[in-house]
Amino acid sequence: MPTGKKLTILGIDPGIADTGYGVIIFENNKIIPIDYGSITTDKKIILAKRLEKLETDLKKIIKKYQPDIIGIEQLFFCNNAKTIISVGQARGVIMLTAAKNNIHIKEFTPLQVKQGVTGYGKADKKQIQQMIKIILGLNEIPKPDDAADALAIAICAINTNIF
Repeated sequence: MPTGKKLTILGIDPGIADTGYGVIIFENNKIIPIDYGSITTDKKIILAKRLEKLETDLKKIIKKYQPDIIGIEQLFFCNNAKTIISVGQARGVIMLTAAKNNIHIKEFTPLQVKQGVTGYGKADKKQIQQMIKIILGLNEIPKPDDAADALAIAICAINTNIF
């Protein structure tokens, strides 16, 4: 990547109840944390309305930060079919929203995220969170966990030379 070029990356950890997001800027070989958090939906409302809220909130984040790239975690095997379907539906909304906003999407497996952040594909959640804290120069581990995961995905996008 050429020195001086500034890239804004939005990492997303998809979910139906909680979708973590993390925004970082990569400029002059430095990673700068901008924002992170979670888009939450109420399990008492119907799925279609939950997906609509995810889209609405994600559009606000995109409008505010104008990311160049969106990194998103790929689905992985899960024993709970209901969970995998709802996460897949959330991913669909996220990917469609990114496409409608002409933002490049890069997908990563959980293994790639672990390797991209820690250099070790079998790192546990605490190791990843500690590395996020160190890499981003934060005083504490980002909360909620979904936001920390999203920041890891954004960092992975930088560390895997997607440009």
